[in-house]
Amino acid sequence: MTARIFPRFFASLVALALAQQAQAEKLTIERIFAAPDLSGASLRSPQISPDGRLVTYLRGKDEDKDRMDLWAYDIAARRHRLLVDSAALVREEPALSPEEAERRERQRISSLSGIVEYHFSPDSRRLLVPLGGDLYVYDLRAPEGQAVRRLTDTESYETDARFSPRGRFVSFIRDKNLFVYDLTSGTEHAVTREGGGPVSFGMAEFIAQEEMDRDTGYWWSPDERYIAFTRVDESPVAEVERFEIHADRVEVIRQRYPFAGARNAEVQLFVAPLATVTGGSTAPVRVDLGKDPDFYLARVDWFPDGTALAVQKQSRDQKALTLLRADARTGSTRELLTERSDTWVELHDELRFLTRTPHFIWASRRSGFNHLYLYDLDGRLVRPLTSGEWMVTPEGSSSAIRGIDERRGLVYFTANADTPLERHLYVVSLREPSARRRITREPGWHAVQMSPDARTFLDTYSTPDQPPVTVLRDVNGRVLAELVDNRLDADHPYAPFLDEHLPTEFGTLTARDGQTLYYQIIKPRNLEPGRRYPVIVDVYGGPGNQRVRRAWGGWPRGNEGFFRQYLAQQGYVVFTLDNRGSGYRGVRFETAHYRRLGSVEIEDQVTGVEFLRTLPYVDPERIGIFGWSYGGYMALMCILQAPGHFAAAVAGAPVTDWRLYDTHYTERFMDTPQANPEGYEAGDARTYAARLRGSLLVIHGMADDNVLFTHSTTLFKALQDAGKPFDVMVYPGSKHGLLRHADTGPHAYATVTRFFDLHLKNRN
Repeated sequence: MTARIFPRFFASLVALALAQQAQAEKLTIERIFAAPDLSGASLRSPQISPDGRLVTYLRGKDEDKDRMDLWAYDIAARRHRLLVDSAALVREEPALSPEEAERRERQRISSLSGIVEYHFSPDSRRLLVPLGGDLYVYDLRAPEGQAVRRLTDTESYETDARFSPRGRFVSFIRDKNLFVYDLTSGTEHAVTREGGGPVSFGMAEFIAQEEMDRDTGYWWSPDERYIAFTRVDESPVAEVERFEIHADRVEVIRQRYPFAGARNAEVQLFVAPLATVTGGSTAPVRVDLGKDPDFYLARVDWFPDGTALAVQKQSRDQKALTLLRADARTGSTRELLTERSDTWVELHDELRFLTRTPHFIWASRRSGFNHLYLYDLDGRLVRPLTSGEWMVTPEGSSSAIRGIDERRGLVYFTANADTPLERHLYVVSLREPSARRRITREPGWHAVQMSPDARTFLDTYSTPDQPPVTVLRDVNGRVLAELVDNRLDADHPYAPFLDEHLPTEFGTLTARDGQTLYYQIIKPRNLEPGRRYPVIVDVYGGPGNQRVRRAWGGWPRGNEGFFRQYLAQQGYVVFTLDNRGSGYRGVRFETAHYRRLGSVEIEDQVTGVEFLRTLPYVDPERIGIFGWSYGGYMALMCILQAPGHFAAAVAGAPVTDWRLYDTHYTERFMDTPQANPEGYEAGDARTYAARLRGSLLVIHGMADDNVLFTHSTTLFKALQDAGKPFDVMVYPGSKHGLLRHADTGPHAYATVTRFFDLHLKNRN
């Protein structure tokens, strides 16, 4: 079936055709990366101010779409205005500190510059803006020339900065130590002083940032009486020496990388009274997390009264997740509840405490699908809030719970209840069992930001044929203001390419075990009867990821959707299938590859190719596959395990040997190499090197600190030993996200295209 298309898309198309205001053009790779953004105006990192008067957001400069400024939309005045010009505040940004560079790489924002984050004070008066390694506060009530106050001016790089819950302090990390700045007195206080070398305080370790979606290591109590923080000792982690090869130099990096089956960093949790930080003498209290240090500190929150922490502790094998109550004064803990699984327990951010009643909300996949449950403060289940064969799913934030209105007894959340291809906002009662009610009505993919009082929300939605539209709505879905209409008129950046835009069609296939697989396909325009076209399978296929979506191709995932359009406009059929093991389809679907990565995923992609071979316009001898990261692994495994189905493959930054990847990600799906040697051997791309028959291109950044360059070099050796020809493109100085960067992305995409043109399109 085909995607539904917004009426405004047709109206805009007709208007453009009649007015002849835009000359039809095909996309180019250079234009995909150029300014202005082809998706049109967008609100990056939008927030509704605590008082509900402003919508703030980041926006790229017209001449440099990746350098962000801070803007605001005044809801009453119905107008946008620039708040902070990043270039005016810091004309030339200094080089990032190693910690900040790693943090941005983990957050997948390494291609951005300028203002990449900001925070509201609780009273909505001030905004905290980290920029150029220092901290600035913008006073919304001050005269324009006096609005900016600089808090720090040091050679060190301040990171992970935020306001305290009542707004008196700003906290931040500097040189692996935690600091607080008193905004009233203008004085700075060190919470810790011993950080340095392998020891850090208040910082999330590599594993937490890269694999656990935890990017901080400190937490304020709601009343500002305490601040909890981690002490991370990376000494137990094996230190590897790797080379970051740049164009003009080679840097030897000693990195502590926790390989699968090896030791992790030791993480401890402490609580310091604020009085101690600002001049008292009481030592911080260590939280009792048990005698065995081999666990993961997954999440830390505070109970509403500020007397205790809610600590989520995950076992090393990830089959148990325990919620603990920790006394802030003594550090003693007691168990409230434990989730268990025969495979793994997925981490989540749905723990939400209520303030009017002694309850909290918790998420669990115990039914086979992710749902919300209501508990009392002693960890006793009150009742389920949601149920059914669908998933409560986050989108555009770390939590699916978008708002709670305790006065009316309602909880708002995003989910895929109507179809896995879309995301919508729903509401359900906190007080009594009730059916969910869908709030967002327009078809497509919705990302929601709700106001603190849960009375209004920002709704950013799109389809494959409509760029993201952002509107402000009340909780019944009524539009209050249209912030970004993104009409595809003659002035839209995508207007010159609109006549060549190709529709995305959706459909389903059946896996060998009977489960439903969703796919999407983009076909070249005006297929000629009797002619057969080459195919490129665009794949990711890994856990926690979904590629097949009714969403605009360039949002919010960068340029991958535009590249699919580009390939189709060059005469390729572009096919994407979400295999078993990919995200948001329930426990049975997502755990089908447990302890055997590189098995059912390949089966399902082969099922997709067998379907493609039935299409009269597909050339079964000219099917290629392209993927990055886990997708790179999939591209490798597909051409090596199913050589009769794929004629060519491009593997970008591929994992090749799971023994070379990190603990938390790998062991979640594969167990340890010691406990599952057969699974690791079967999932090793090098095992099948001698089977290579088609054409292979491997792309890798030579400074990749996530999927280390070693993954590719070990593959090169295995293929060479097997006497197999293959092609390589490496990028000096580039890390894992090189496709997002304007200096490397165009070349990489052009390289992919040339390779497929040579081995698929122009193949005799």
